[in-house]
Amino acid sequence: MSRRIAVVSGGLSVPSSTRLLADQLTAAVVDRLGSDVEVEVVELREHARALADNLVTGFPPSSLRAAVDAVVEADGLIAVTPVFSGSYSGLFKTFFDVLDKEALDGQPVLLAATAGTARHSLMLEHAMRPLFTYLRAVPVPTGVFAAPEDWASGGPSGSLSERIARAATELADAVRSRPARVRPDGFADVVPFERLMSRR
Repeated sequence: MSRRIAVVSGGLSVPSSTRLLADQLTAAVVDRLGSDVEVEVVELREHARALADNLVTGFPPSSLRAAVDAVVEADGLIAVTPVFSGSYSGLFKTFFDVLDKEALDGQPVLLAATAGTARHSLMLEHAMRPLFTYLRAVPVPTGVFAAPEDWASGGPSGSLSERIARAATELADAVRSRPARVRPDGFADVVPFERLMSRR
């Protein structure tokens, strides 16, 4: 049975260490799930304007709807964000804000983040894990954090490779253990800006 993996990358630059980590995680998960797996990558920087439009109008453009559908219909999710001000990026949070709060119910998710210093590594536990728990997703035990020194040799260091392997195994096992299913519409009920203003 074919499985679907969605990858949400919140990196803003090109090239992006966030996307690099997302690709490493995706390759490891696909390796464990075998050839019968479909992967859909959502680059959030490509949807920044559409996300802002959706927040104020309540009407998602078709490109954003396709991205949300890819995420909520997936059997497993890899979510990777850069760290800003000790937490996930605003763009990353905005994407998950437009989802219905039950859209990710029971979905296994691998949490990962990149930052300019290892001092921010605890944001995985203090910020990302609570966010996805609120969304009723099921984060795998191992989160993956990468600082510049983890890429010093041009590729993942030994310890980073080990974390990637462990997290990928956990996500693949979680995906295999639950039945594949199509999820309902993933958008939250957003009140259009004009209606908000009329209530004031």
